Amino acid sequence: MRSLLRNLLLLALCAALLAPATAQPAAQTQPQTSPQTPAHRAPQWLASGVLYQVNPRSFSPTGDFKGIERRLDYLHDLGVTILWIMPIHPPGKVGRKGSLGSPYAAVDYYAIDPAYGTKEDFRHLIAEAHKRGLKVILDIVANHTAWDSVMMANPAFYRHDAAGQILSPEPDWNDVASLDYSNPRLREYMTGVLTYWLREFDLDGYRCDIAFYIPTSFWEEARPELEKIKPDLMMLAEANHPDLMRRAFDLDYDWPMEEALSAVIDRGAPAATLAGRWRQDHQTHPAPMLQMHFSDNHDLLRSVARHGQPAALAASVLFFTMDGVPLLYNGMEIGDTAESAAPALFERLPIFWPMAERRPELLATYRKLIALRRAHPALQQGETRWISDPPPAPDAHAESILCYTRRSGDEQFLIVINFSNQPWSGRVTSAGDYGDVTPRAENAPQPPGALPALQLGAWEFRIFQRIAQPNPNAK
Repeated sequence: MRSLLRNLLLLALCAALLAPATAQPAAQTQPQTSPQTPAHRAPQWLASGVLYQVNPRSFSPTGDFKGIERRLDYLHDLGVTILWIMPIHPPGKVGRKGSLGSPYAAVDYYAIDPAYGTKEDFRHLIAEAHKRGLKVILDIVANHTAWDSVMMANPAFYRHDAAGQILSPEPDWNDVASLDYSNPRLREYMTGVLTYWLREFDLDGYRCDIAFYIPTSFWEEARPELEKIKPDLMMLAEANHPDLMRRAFDLDYDWPMEEALSAVIDRGAPAATLAGRWRQDHQTHPAPMLQMHFSDNHDLLRSVARHGQPAALAASVLFFTMDGVPLLYNGMEIGDTAESAAPALFERLPIFWPMAERRPELLATYRKLIALRRAHPALQQGETRWISDPPPAPDAHAESILCYTRRSGDEQFLIVINFSNQPWSGRVTSAGDYGDVTPRAENAPQPPGALPALQLGAWEFRIFQRIAQPNPNAK
């Protein structure tokens, strides 16, 4: 996410943390849909899925489609189900940033960057992914183009200032020019772009860059045209605007939760901040709400570098056991620290995959965590209940403990996470008998403590599954 939006969200989070409990959620910059207005219902394969973001420049040593294809078996074994491929169009040269330019400054929406391969290479990649049961979505940048875009042949496609000069979306986005969606012909052109890639390459949907910069009406008009080609497609909005979720999008970014997570891990905010943020999201978004949860992506410094490996893993445990859809950014599962946020976004910094040999426990834990989520509907879109436990504990770190349950049908899980660099011991109330199903690396020692008494080390987490209902007749 661009720094402008992140700063606005940070200000909103600070206001929420300082406001009394009865305060209303901060106003959005775009009209909100009433929470009572139903959201667009997402396809089941998305609601139960795990997203994996692929940056073609950095994902493989060759930095192309064939390099991605060679690792499809790895991705399948990892357990992810949806591949989000970052923009594949040729980047602009006029005003280019860095040596390669931004992948979010496209010259031609109908072309492929030759550095990645050919259209046939891309078509083959998607087909091979589908053979392995993987869905594929493409990153589309519909708000702006490069200054040397082929669309510049029609200046009416662009926004102009009073002097007739074409505008950038923001003052510091000087490598791109802003498209004008008040022009019906521009809307027709961009709808054609979206239908082309869906029809010709059998894509499964789109991730839409800064979707909230574009009128909601465009997305709502385009979606029916896309559904004519693929009725069960998914649409991911890079936005946190409830209005987009009514008829246009299936999934949006939970940037406020990422900001709350950083406040807890990096600035010592109480773990209850996360539960409060969740409640605010559910109050402002239409139901059934579906948001993408993340602690790492191409707009952020790497999670393991910002938070440290133990805290980064604790953050992932939260997002992989919450409702919504979790995201892994390429290399995150092995603790890769190669940056891709700007200005690294404009270069090619390949992931150092041998890092997996140095941190084998990290990859093993992610594989088991993904498998646990996929095997249990309760951990996907089951009911979430935040527990007020732990009660006052023998130490001063109880406010760093986050407890919640996930339930669907007869399944119920209890998750406890220590968002602190200090150990904690206390009691967590639970009805029934629970077994410990916490994902761990092979031969990892069983940690001490079992419900209701529990001991957690710094940044440690435990996941319990209920194995028996409490007997109401027991004395």
